[in-house]
Amino acid sequence: MAAVLAVVAFAVAGIAAQPKVGHVVLVGCDGWAAYSVRKADPATIPAIRGLMRRGAWTLKDRAVLPSSSAVNWAAMYSGAPTELHGYTTWNSRKPEIPGNLLNERGHAPTIFSELRRQRPDSRIAVVAEWDVHRDLIDHPAADVFFHVPGKHKQSSDAVVDEAVRLIKEEKPRLLTLCLDQLDYVGHAEGWDTPAYYQALAVIDGHIGRVLKAIEEAGIAQDTVVILTSDHGGLGKKHGSTTLAEMEIPFILAGPVVKPVGEFDLAMMQYDCAAVIADLLGVEPPIAWRGRAYPQLLTK
Repeated sequence: MAAVLAVVAFAVAGIAAQPKVGHVVLVGCDGWAAYSVRKADPATIPAIRGLMRRGAWTLKDRAVLPSSSAVNWAAMYSGAPTELHGYTTWNSRKPEIPGNLLNERGHAPTIFSELRRQRPDSRIAVVAEWDVHRDLIDHPAADVFFHVPGKHKQSSDAVVDEAVRLIKEEKPRLLTLCLDQLDYVGHAEGWDTPAYYQALAVIDGHIGRVLKAIEEAGIAQDTVVILTSDHGGLGKKHGSTTLAEMEIPFILAGPVVKPVGEFDLAMMQYDCAAVIADLLGVEPPIAWRGRAYPQLLTK
């Protein structure tokens, strides 16, 4: 009860500012190691390279520990490190450590729940291949949670199809698309292998479809696109403390993003939620530790 009351206390603080854009599309690629961006043939990742050319990016965004999936998706969504959001294993559905500040549903505040609370008219959609995302996002806050099970090409095609449909037909204020193919190939064939780079080229094709949908929906001039990951990998594993496992890309592009190219701002996984909050005019909860990096934006 005390934790819930604490959230209520900071909830009355109000909304920080007017939104900088009307829409944010977050594409998270499970297992996307930062080193792969420089090592991939540029001709095989034209969509990723295009966003890098016209936006701001780092290949030194750092995952929280352990460098595992649910732990880092939770950090990305909740703006907080492992010790605060409480998810500690790769497939956690409930936090093993109780959160220090909880909302009325007993969940650590996420970008989805805060957007819903502060801007209740928002259309919010999450499209994912992995069903664990449902628990990490505080799913009642989303209007749409679309999940297709499986770790094959068909499942990634299906979630991208739905993301494209949502963008063109519903134009969500926040849409998150979570793709698993790189992680699947990394565990099966190995990170930094020919199969891994072939999968990255497929992912780039998916990103290209999303960018085309944004254009066709007529919202390109009011949308920021974010590309990032939960962790990298080494050999056929991740979860340890090597930079190959911990360093991930963070690419930001859109009408209010300065085209500064590569930046070095000591970014952490949990900064993602704060960046989205700043773009959409959401006041960060006191439980968050993420930074928004306004120096990367024009306003």
